[in-house]
Formats: sequence, structure tokens, C-alpha cells
Amino acid sequence: MDSEAEKQQIQEHVDKGNYHAAINISISAMNECRRNQEQEGVDEFITVIRNIVNIMDDEFGSKSK
Repeated sequence: MDSEAEKQQIQEHVDKGNYHAAINISISAMNECRRNQEQEGVDEFITVIRNIVNIMDDEFGSKSK
């Protein structure tokens, strides 16, 4: 898998505000890494997912946490 190409595609969706697609692609990439027993890739895409969630929290979350 070309992780950089996947992350670029994910970022394009994030830039458009299409977080659903961005997270789905991230999960698919993470699962491919899991199938290939590439723990480093799994960790990398979990971080990508976490970053997308943080962006969504900043944009949509309650500001009075």
C-alpha cells in the first residue's frame, strides 16, 4: 500500500469537510495494514483517525467542555 497516497486522498476529503469518507478510507487502510501484519501502518492510520476526530471536535463539539 502507498500510505502517502492514501493519506493524501484522506486529506482531500478532510479539506472538503467530508469526514465520513476520510474516516472510512482511514479505517480501510488500517485494516489492510492489519491483514499484512504491518503494526507501524496500523498505528499510523489510528493517528490519522484520531486527528480527524479532533478536527471534528474542534468544528462541531461543545466549546464549554
